[in-house]
Amino acid sequence: MRIAVLSDIHSNVFALEAVLIDMAKRSPDLVLNLGDILYGPIAPRATYDLLQQQDIINIRGNQDRQIYEASPAEIEINPTMQFILQDLDEAGVEWLKSLPFDKQMNGEIYLCHGSPGDDMDYLLENVEKGFPCLRSENEIITLLNNQSSKLILCGHTHVPRTVALESGQLIVNPGSVGLPAYSDDFPVKHSMENFSPHAAYAIIEKNKSGWTVQHMKIPYDHEKAAGCAKMRHRDDWAHFLTTGRGLRQPIIELYPRVQKKFG
Repeated sequence: MRIAVLSDIHSNVFALEAVLIDMAKRSPDLVLNLGDILYGPIAPRATYDLLQQQDIINIRGNQDRQIYEASPAEIEINPTMQFILQDLDEAGVEWLKSLPFDKQMNGEIYLCHGSPGDDMDYLLENVEKGFPCLRSENEIITLLNNQSSKLILCGHTHVPRTVALESGQLIVNPGSVGLPAYSDDFPVKHSMENFSPHAAYAIIEKNKSGWTVQHMKIPYDHEKAAGCAKMRHRDDWAHFLTTGRGLRQPIIELYPRVQKKFG
């Protein structure tokens, strides 16, 4: 079995197109998307339309949920959210509502966005130092909340990583298709960085010896994506998209902390 795993597209249709082209060359048996799909100042409607043409199993992320749970007060102070809701039609929002929190594919494969218990958790990383550090095995097991599948797929951090536990479980984060870096102040000020503008996804293949994991980094016209972000006055996103690096100045509190990963 060969599986393609996507996560954190964040409305970046340009990155998604490049990943889909590369993915098609590898003929996966199954394509899985781990959420945070349409939130972003790039192209939510075009991203939604493209995904409707694909045979992909999707779950929702915290910022998918934020789109349809945002209160009028939150929308009023968030220009990015205003753009997303204007760009998407009702069908797009209803599609997000229909996506599950997680999914047990079979007895062996489990999908979540953050952790099995919370879509805001960083399952594999601790960010108390301001940058991601791998959690201890005990911390990861606690966050797994008794999830015993052999292959666990998670997203949310935008950091590609494969971790084998002493339990025999394998946890894979494919990284982010559409946003290679970001800076946030929840739960503490920190930056997630991949240090290049490439779109990321993973190919996972099962053979007699176990699961083979390939972390793919795909070039695409990231300047187009950055240009869309600049049009929506999101120079921070343009910086993330073109450099793969976080902000080097204090993070300004723009939007409420509720459900926040970044503004």
